[in-house]
Amino acid sequence: MALLRKGSRRIVVDDTAYRWIVRRKPTYAQEGGFFLSYGVELEDARGAVLVVRTEHAHPLNYLGVPSKAVLPSDVERAIRQALARGWEPETPGAQFQLDLAAG
Repeated sequence: MALLRKGSRRIVVDDTAYRWIVRRKPTYAQEGGFFLSYGVELEDARGAVLVVRTEHAHPLNYLGVPSKAVLPSDVERAIRQALARGWEPETPGAQFQLDLAAG
């Protein structure tokens, strides 16, 4: 699954360009204030998408749970953690899940 180019942002980590995006409309679970997630992939190649689950609520949750913006520094840190845990962004395959809410 590829990420949408429209609305995605570019980030460069260790001379490799990635694109990342936070879903504009929250999923059902995100509406309940449970978590915010975002996707990351290589900018110019099709490969495994990184899905990062944060401990923060989506800004549009209906419970009014306070949220926090996803910063480029957060995305960079998540990319580094995912690479250290075995994410291979250039290899096609299933999504790689990185759960930052678990600890």
